[in-house]
Amino acid sequence: MMVYLQRWSMVAASGLLVTALILGLAAGVPRLAVAQDHSLQKPLADRSLLLDGTAVGGLMVAVGERGHVLLSRDEGVSWSQADVPTRAALTAVHLHDDQLGWAVGHDAVIIRTRDGGESWELLHQAPEEERPFLDVWFRDADNGFVIGAYGYFLKTEDGGDSWAEFAITSSEESESDDYDYDYGADLHLNDISRSASGKLYIAAEAGSVYRSDDGGESWVLLPSPYRGSFFGTLPLEGDALLLFGLRGHLFRSDDAGDSWQAIETGSEALLTSGLQLDDGTIVIAGLAGTLLVSSDGGRSVELRPLADRQGLTRVLGTSGGDLVTVGEFGVNLLPAHVFRGGDGR
Repeated sequence: MMVYLQRWSMVAASGLLVTALILGLAAGVPRLAVAQDHSLQKPLADRSLLLDGTAVGGLMVAVGERGHVLLSRDEGVSWSQADVPTRAALTAVHLHDDQLGWAVGHDAVIIRTRDGGESWELLHQAPEEERPFLDVWFRDADNGFVIGAYGYFLKTEDGGDSWAEFAITSSEESESDDYDYDYGADLHLNDISRSASGKLYIAAEAGSVYRSDDGGESWVLLPSPYRGSFFGTLPLEGDALLLFGLRGHLFRSDDAGDSWQAIETGSEALLTSGLQLDDGTIVIAGLAGTLLVSSDGGRSVELRPLADRQGLTRVLGTSGGDLVTVGEFGVNLLPAHVFRGGDGR
């Protein structure tokens, strides 16, 4: 049976219309993605379903359905579509700098660019395995990880030319009596992030959160504050960390995930993305147009939903303090006053 991404399955529960590419594959809908084909150039690709985005050195890249890769070099004002050697849905993208980057997705596809996203090469695909990748992260130009459904975890030491499967076996399990459910080895691994101190975090399903203190060689299963799935972490200063996921659940840790405090959000939407702007403002985004804004380091948040209620999968910051939103209806530039309040603060 074709895997449909648990990462996006809650979209339907939020009342959003999502393409069969994401939700209908398990129900026998014909596949829309064939890994070896090139993505089709579409005049409205910047309005299509996009699942991730990132920005480095003046370059923004967004990826999504049907192998769409969009590029902007003017902080989200205009976008162009790149030629990509796949039509598989791309779920995540990572840039090492404004030239080198990788994207991953359905059919276990991994692609790489060496020219700022203008062209891409296919590094890996395994459609027969029916296990999509959900995130990608590189420490440097050579060493990186991709993670995905059913515990899928690959690593490379040569920039993606070759890959080896890696087992995320925890060196230590939570001793909490409050969370005694089973942590299986086949959990969906949804998001990987790095703190300024070098710690790595993986947010996963069934309340699972992992931390690595040695660059990903070994992992600790952290005590979990919630039984539902987590879809992202946002490392902050020092060992502070935000963790978010299903039903508007948001938690903060000041000790690298060893303990957690629940943050009231006023929302039950799936939370998908976190960002800290240059002035310290924190934005957490999610489905149904959810935006949570914090000016106190994530200790409290204010709900400022978008009027159009479009589902958001990623938010990126601009030099002027605006946001670029990535999600259900493509990429959009969101002025600061919309999410900061009428005075722009």
